[in-house]
Amino acid sequence: MQLQSSILKVFAYFDLFNYPLSVEEVHYYLETTTEEYSVRKEIEILIKEGRLFRTGQYVSLRNDPALEERRNWGRAHADTLLLIANKGARFLYQFPFVRGVCISGSLSKRCADEKADIDYFIITRADRLWIARTLMHLFKKLTFLIGRQHRYCMNYYIDEEALEIKEKNIFTATELLTLMPASGNGGLTRFFNANDWASAWYPQYRNRNRAAAMTPKSSLVKRCAEWLLDNRIGNYLDDYLRNLTARRWKIKEERGDLTMRGIKMSLQCGKHYSRPNPEHFQQNVLHRYYGKVRELTAVHPPISSEMK
Repeated sequence: MQLQSSILKVFAYFDLFNYPLSVEEVHYYLETTTEEYSVRKEIEILIKEGRLFRTGQYVSLRNDPALEERRNWGRAHADTLLLIANKGARFLYQFPFVRGVCISGSLSKRCADEKADIDYFIITRADRLWIARTLMHLFKKLTFLIGRQHRYCMNYYIDEEALEIKEKNIFTATELLTLMPASGNGGLTRFFNANDWASAWYPQYRNRNRAAAMTPKSSLVKRCAEWLLDNRIGNYLDDYLRNLTARRWKIKEERGDLTMRGIKMSLQCGKHYSRPNPEHFQQNVLHRYYGKVRELTAVHPPISSEMK
């Protein structure tokens, strides 16, 4: 029953995103370690009981054949976007003080709808996050002129002073497990090692790939800019840009501005991080997830393991 509970939790989470799973993927996302054969056997039992449904090559909580078509299309579209994303990551790595770039969001899970952005997770040198972020977002403003703003969505920044993600839950653990390393092996390896807590949710986290396929050498422009700002002026500028960004985002929050996906615009501006406010999208996902798990438990009460 413990294995069935773990399996159903996996489906409960990914069902929030209309995302059916293969048996191999269920095995990868389990909170416990077991043989894939055992997972396959328990899934077959759950299908016979009508608690899970086969949708082509995938399995889902819902008996909806359209889920397979949607997932297959999303995977093909994601593979196309990943070619662009990897080139973009190598370009973003050349900005001053950038130490690592990962592909994140729906693209990192190889499932992208027609409106999908290319999201990046950025690691910077300690105490230079806001210089790096400001330069990158000034560049993004230029991409609006040619309609390519969706190719450069730098949503989450941390610096090497604070590599550990503070919000430890199923949402952040899933994002960590699925991040795609793109550039900056040194910074990325230290980052993944600093977040080994995710293995409490996903034991496979310790086996995940932590290195980018290719990291370009830092350009002369990048090296010179870093040398010029490796002093008190750089310290002052980084603090100034953080305070300026915080003031601008406070105005957006007070106005109630929304993103293109209808999510309230909000940004947490710390010395060592820049990230979306977890009280919005992240907390909404967690609330729905635990509600889904409770629903499955109420309909089929003998699930013995406790929710994380």
